[in-house]
Amino acid sequence: MGSNITDDDCNGNKSEYSFDVKMPTIKFTKLFINGEFVDSVSGKTFETIDPRNGEVIARVAEGDKEDIDLAVKAARAAFDHGPWPRMSGSERARIMMKFADLIEENIEELASMDCRDGGKLFSVGKAIDIPNVANTLRYYAGAADKIHGEVLKMSTPFHAYTLLEPIGVVGHIIPWNFPSTMFFTKVSPALAAGCTMLIKPAEQTPLSALFYAHLAKLAGIPDGVLNVVNGYGHTAGAAISSHMDIDKVSFTGSGEIGREVMKAAAASNLKPVSLELGGKSPLIIFDDADLEMASELALVGILFNKGEICVASSRVYVQEGIYDELVNKLVEKAKAWSVGDPFDPQVRQGPQVDKTQFDKILRYIENGKREGATLLTGGKPIGDKGYYIEPTIFTNVTEEMLIVKDEIFGPVMALMKFKSMDEAIKCANNSRYGLAAGVLTKNLDIANTVSRSIRAGTIWINCYFAFNDDCPFGGYKMSGFGKDLGLDALHKYLQVKSVVTPLYNSPWL
Repeated sequence: MGSNITDDDCNGNKSEYSFDVKMPTIKFTKLFINGEFVDSVSGKTFETIDPRNGEVIARVAEGDKEDIDLAVKAARAAFDHGPWPRMSGSERARIMMKFADLIEENIEELASMDCRDGGKLFSVGKAIDIPNVANTLRYYAGAADKIHGEVLKMSTPFHAYTLLEPIGVVGHIIPWNFPSTMFFTKVSPALAAGCTMLIKPAEQTPLSALFYAHLAKLAGIPDGVLNVVNGYGHTAGAAISSHMDIDKVSFTGSGEIGREVMKAAAASNLKPVSLELGGKSPLIIFDDADLEMASELALVGILFNKGEICVASSRVYVQEGIYDELVNKLVEKAKAWSVGDPFDPQVRQGPQVDKTQFDKILRYIENGKREGATLLTGGKPIGDKGYYIEPTIFTNVTEEMLIVKDEIFGPVMALMKFKSMDEAIKCANNSRYGLAAGVLTKNLDIANTVSRSIRAGTIWINCYFAFNDDCPFGGYKMSGFGKDLGLDALHKYLQVKSVVTPLYNSPWL
């Protein structure tokens, strides 16, 4: 590293960084509707900010209700009259495969956008996030020509079968913590099913979504099938949720906004909704767990993506026999954790996504101190530029404290001690959330009992963050409902139609 590169922003300003990364020019800042990049109806724009330094990257078109109406009109025409839902599955698959190839040809540019826009690690984006979204597209492309109904054996003289049909126009509202991953977690199965759609990226991270819209056009996805409308939740997002001509909404975000999405969907055309609403995931470490593995998984579980991940292991329960030794390891590792510019390949934690999130996390840390928790390490901002926070570990916490109850969405761990398996299960389930959990033990009976007792959608045993396109992901309780990934996600975007005809003079029923 060490050679300076120049970062040109949309206003022609220049900054210098000492990493061998070429900052791409931001090419797409408008809305993408019916196959074209267009200004918003109002002409309004908003700033998207670099969390490394608080500087403006670009001004992006701000869509609201009128723009959502235009995008829905395009998607509706593409669904009702266009070729996409009427193509064979193999034809859709061919175009989706081309889309995936184009993503792989632009990995570095896409990874740099999510790094600048969201503070994500460039090295992780380049090696994992962007290649994985291409793989997600290919996974669902492989399913596109395998969407079949069933022939039914009726007990009366009728012949019946089912058809699986695309649900129609889908509104996807995606979060800022994994802009690329969440884009394709939503879009890929909906495309395979034959749906048309509009996507509202988070206002903090719109840049890669617009680039993906450009690549979709190059891949041959017909106009109107995939539309991207940047904007704010209370305007563009609300318009999607309440729109009378959208057939389904898929939302990932906070529980508070999830409630509003459901209310709007119910009050409008009673459209189905799928929600992934975050969590407060427990990691339970038993006495027989490997200490080195346990300390690394626990730390990565809360610090990966700077804690801005819905399944972060923010509640860590450690059995009393290894508690002191594990605490020492965690503190030692946390103090050595490298925080800094996410373009630096040596860095493991970049800045929080924006100042709002940065301030929210710091408020929770102060609240933890006021409520009597012991701050073992961290707890402070880093530097005077950008939104960096030290890896933070609290102990001597109780179940009533806000840092244990609320989803902080930042690099803040709450450490607790337990005696028995039953106590650990009770504590793990003492949450309004139920998205994921981890269990570290060498005892198969303990692993089986705990994994079946915790009310959460995903349980990782002796691992953490083990995601795969084959494996359904979604929550229990206030973590929402409906699955992403796996074939369960494909079926979210399909409807079952039963077709029944009489049988006349058949020798067989």
